[in-house]
Amino acid sequence: MATKKTLRVRRSLRELEKDYMAGNKEPLEHLMRAWKGIKELPPDDLKSFFNLGGLHGEPFRGAGWGLNTFWGGYCNHGNVLFPTWHRVYCYKLEQALQSIPGCQDVMLPYWDETDEESLKEGIPWSLTEEYFTLDKKKIPNPLRSFVFPVTITDNVSGDDGLYTKPKGYETVRYPYSGLVGTEKAKKKSEAHNKKYPYHEGVKLLNKNIVGWLNGTVKLPPPVRHLKNGILQSFEQCLDAPNYTVFSNTSSAQQWNQLNDGKKAVMPLEQPHNDIHLAVGGFDVPNQGNFSPVADANGDMGENDTAGLDPIFFFHHCNVDRMFWVWQIRNGYTDGLDIFPNYPGTNTSDSQGATPGVPANAWLDLDTPLSPFTKDDGKTIFTSMDCINIEKQLGFTYSIGSLDDKEKVISQRNAAPAKTVRKLVVSDINRAPIKGSFVISAFATIDGETYHIGSRGVLSRWAVMGCANCQTHLEVKAFFDLDFMTAEKRDAASYHVQITGRQPAAPMLALIEEKSPYKIEVR
Repeated sequence: MATKKTLRVRRSLRELEKDYMAGNKEPLEHLMRAWKGIKELPPDDLKSFFNLGGLHGEPFRGAGWGLNTFWGGYCNHGNVLFPTWHRVYCYKLEQALQSIPGCQDVMLPYWDETDEESLKEGIPWSLTEEYFTLDKKKIPNPLRSFVFPVTITDNVSGDDGLYTKPKGYETVRYPYSGLVGTEKAKKKSEAHNKKYPYHEGVKLLNKNIVGWLNGTVKLPPPVRHLKNGILQSFEQCLDAPNYTVFSNTSSAQQWNQLNDGKKAVMPLEQPHNDIHLAVGGFDVPNQGNFSPVADANGDMGENDTAGLDPIFFFHHCNVDRMFWVWQIRNGYTDGLDIFPNYPGTNTSDSQGATPGVPANAWLDLDTPLSPFTKDDGKTIFTSMDCINIEKQLGFTYSIGSLDDKEKVISQRNAAPAKTVRKLVVSDINRAPIKGSFVISAFATIDGETYHIGSRGVLSRWAVMGCANCQTHLEVKAFFDLDFMTAEKRDAASYHVQITGRQPAAPMLALIEEKSPYKIEVR
C-alpha cells in the first residue's frame, strides 16, 4: 500500500505550462517526450497509443466486432462503471507514458476545465500548438492530434463504413470534420476543412469551448443572468447524494423522474458528455441559432474515435479528479454504493455490453473492468481495486478548481431545502438521430424566447443497426426552473430543439414521425 509520503501527484496541465514559461521546462518536455514515445510504438505494442486509445471504441474487437448486442469498444457509458472504468483507463495510459525511457516520473496532467484560464481562453495551449521544441528540434506537437499507423475499419451495421479511418488519417477537432470513411464523405470533409486555416480553427475551437463552459440563462425582466453551462454542471454534480446517481446519466434520469419537487441531480457523465461535444463539433445553441460550423465532425464527438485524440485523456483525467473531489466531499473515499437492479446497473443499459462482460448482466463493484489487468498481467481490475486513488493506486491530485471542500459544504448546509419545479423532456427517440446530439430547451415569455439549458448526448451513428440500442431508445432531459418566479414559469410556453450531425430539418421530421417527444413542467 502506498503512503501519503510516497504519493505521486497529477498536476494541472496549465501548471506545467506556467513552469515551462517561467524557465522550468523539464516537466512539460518530459510529458511531450513520453507522449511522442507511446505514439511511435508499433501499433501491436500493448503500451502504444494506438492500442490504448483504441480500447475505448474503434477498432472494435471481441464480441463487439460482429455481434450487434454488444457495444464493440471496452468503454462503459450510461452505467455505474463509467467513473471507475475510465479511472483505470487513465491509470494504464499513465503507466505507458512512464515506460518511455527517461519518463518514469511523468504523471498524466488534467485539463482543469473550470479554472479561470479555461473559462476565459479555452483549451491549454500545449494541446493546440502545431509544433513543440524538444531536444532543440522542432517537432509536431504530440498532444495536438494522432496520425493512424494502420487503417481501422467500421464494421457496424448501418454506418456504411463512415467511421473507417485509413492509415495516415490525422484526428481533428471542431471546426473540422473527420468523416472520411466513404469517398463522398471524404470529399465533403476535405472541402469543408479547407475553409479553415489551422490557427483560425484553433480560435474557433477555443471560442466554442468558452461558450460551452460559460453558458448563461438570460431571465425575463428584471434582466439578470445565471450560469447554465458546463461550469454549473460540474458544480451541480458534486452535490449528487449517492454514487449510483452521481456516476451516470441512466441512473440520474431515473432518480430525477421519481423525485418531483426536488432539484434535478446532475451526473458526472453529463458535463463529461458536453466537453466531448464541445471539442468534437457542436457550438452552444442560442435561441435556435445553432452551430455556425454545421459540418464539424471532430473525433471527440463520437465514442467510436474519441479515445484516439490525445485531448481525451487530459479531459478524462479531469473527470477523474472531479470524481475524487466528489468522493472526498461526500465521504466515499473508501467505499461506493450501487443500488441493485436500478437503471444503469446492467450491461444492456444505454450502450450495450462490452467485450469480456456478458450481455444483460448486472453490474456491481466486483464486475471486471475489462481489459485492464493488474501488474501480474492476469488479474482483471474491478471497481473495488480503484476506489481510493491514494491508498490503492498511489497517486493524488493537486488542488484545482471546485476543490474548496469546506466552502461548498458550508454553503450547502446553510441553504434551506425548497421545492423545485423542473421541465421534463421525455420520449425522445434516438433511433433516427445519426450520431451524438444536443437537446436544448427554450421558454417563451411575453413574446421573447429564452434558452434555459442544453444537454449533450453521446450516441452511435447507426442506432438502427444496434440490437441493444433498439431496447433503449428513449432519452430524457431535465431542466430546473427555480431561476424563474412561479408567475413567469406558469405563463411560459416551452419548446425543445435537437441538433445532430446531419441536416436538422429531415432529422426532426423523422423524430416527430417515429415518436413525438413530451414536454411537461413537474
